[in-house]
Amino acid sequence: MLQGELMSENKIEHSRSLRSARWFRKDDLPGFVHRSTLAAAGWSREDLMERPVVGILNTWSDINPCNLNLRDLAEEVKTGILEAGGIPLEAPLMSISENIIKPTSFPFRNLLAMEAEESIRAYPFDAVVLLGGCDKTQPALLMGAASAGVPCIFLASGPATPRSSTGGNLANATGVWRLVDELRAGEVSQGDFAAFERSVMGTVGHCAEMGTASSMATICEALGVSLPGSSLVPAVDRRRNQFAREVGRRSVRMAAEGSPRPDEVLDARAFDNAITLLCAVGGSTNVIIHLLALAGRVGVPLTLERFDEIARHVPLIANVQPAGEHLTERLMTAGGVPALLKTLKPLLHLDARTVDGRTIGEVIETAEVIDGDVIRPLDKPVKPGETLVVVKGNLAPDGAVMKTCAADPKLFSHRGPAVVFEDVQTIADRIDDPELGIDENSVLILRNAGPVGAAMPEWGMLPLPRHLMERGVRDMLRISDARMSGTAYGAAVLHVSPEAAIGGSLALVQDGDIIELDVAERRLQLCVEPEELERRRQAWQPPLSRHVRGYRNLYNQHIEQAHRGCDFDFLRGANEETLPEGLFDGWVGGW
Repeated sequence: MLQGELMSENKIEHSRSLRSARWFRKDDLPGFVHRSTLAAAGWSREDLMERPVVGILNTWSDINPCNLNLRDLAEEVKTGILEAGGIPLEAPLMSISENIIKPTSFPFRNLLAMEAEESIRAYPFDAVVLLGGCDKTQPALLMGAASAGVPCIFLASGPATPRSSTGGNLANATGVWRLVDELRAGEVSQGDFAAFERSVMGTVGHCAEMGTASSMATICEALGVSLPGSSLVPAVDRRRNQFAREVGRRSVRMAAEGSPRPDEVLDARAFDNAITLLCAVGGSTNVIIHLLALAGRVGVPLTLERFDEIARHVPLIANVQPAGEHLTERLMTAGGVPALLKTLKPLLHLDARTVDGRTIGEVIETAEVIDGDVIRPLDKPVKPGETLVVVKGNLAPDGAVMKTCAADPKLFSHRGPAVVFEDVQTIADRIDDPELGIDENSVLILRNAGPVGAAMPEWGMLPLPRHLMERGVRDMLRISDARMSGTAYGAAVLHVSPEAAIGGSLALVQDGDIIELDVAERRLQLCVEPEELERRRQAWQPPLSRHVRGYRNLYNQHIEQAHRGCDFDFLRGANEETLPEGLFDGWVGGW
């Protein structure tokens, strides 16, 4: 059956003027140009004059296994769009391969967000489907769509299914960190590690523990931008294809109705719900940065303090790695995100809207917890205490974050001497050097790894010295202006703001300075007299930038600090313009 014939059987009614009408529904030269151009793609004049247009923004790439199934999912989305009477138009976007792209994936989040925003605004899309998987593709697509203001719905690639999970709960990346620790401590051999390499990445899909990708996919349901129950279905599970078709069908209705727009879903209630779920699953600290950036795009005044306020009241109820025992597939079979949200019901804004057409309260009405070990009751959490905290003090005046549910509680109140590393290569070269005098009370400091200093890589889980690991030490206090993989663990204070490279207090720390962390008091203090700190500040010189051209030059000039989400300063704030400039009417020629 031809596309036009299939669509003629599935006409939908819409009473509003579609955004795409400006391109197609006019008898003039621009209308002719736009329609005749797409005739080569198989679309007739009647199709374009009568049907809503849905863009499919696809971040598929051969070099990104997390997103490798998105090509197939895009075809399923197209089928759903055609079934509902819409026109699907797929547009490829940059694919950010977390493990491979250098210097780190983080700066490219903003580049992809800009590409997504401009693609949505520049093309005749009445709604868009966002297809992403790997860590930065998900927030980037949401940020771009939020700024473009066109109705959008998100579908993740889905978690991988590690081969090692058949013999135990050894997830993709958390397993790597654990095996590396055991290798450096002499507990496993190089042969064992080589065998692990051959088995760890068994299928396509993103991290199968509550790393950044799974955390972002999960909280997208709480934000209301994904279909309920869609986030945790494995990438290789055919139920994800079913969700893709339903996403396509739903996108056509959103296109026809022009609603809900991103700002109608992404309000303060949605962000509160997302933070609540993030805490409940022990999710990645990277999500904090992404939510701050996304909130800035829609004009919601979200702050680090709000994360700490909510975290004080939300227990860890999802028994999932790295804070718990299981993988995300087990969480799905236990009831998934709808069951988690139902358990969190007393802590949620139930009237928050979703792209599903229902409120969060309506979504969770029929949800049910199937496995009470994986999804715990509020009064019987996986671990006591908060899952994350925000700390401040003279070492982090604008704040820093710590994933307490993945750290040794013995370090929550700690006082010790600093051992300072200027960059990660120095750590790699010297961490095992006995001349450094590192013991278990030392505080490892990494600086110049923030957004300006090094584009904020995931270096925050600093390695421990071999001689301490051989003695059984598995955690130490570590502080940096870097990020940490959501799959990682340990007592790491991250995202110190302002960062060292722009003169933050982290730049002033010297070897032997006493550092004090008090999680209960939310305090991170450099125990040096103010007069001495001022003397050091006056003597400090900013490092010379190596980036004098291209995107990294733009990035360093306009990137905001971690407590504001590391977005570009010129992209904050709600955007009222959803239509592009251009030649749309009359009989004057030109493109």
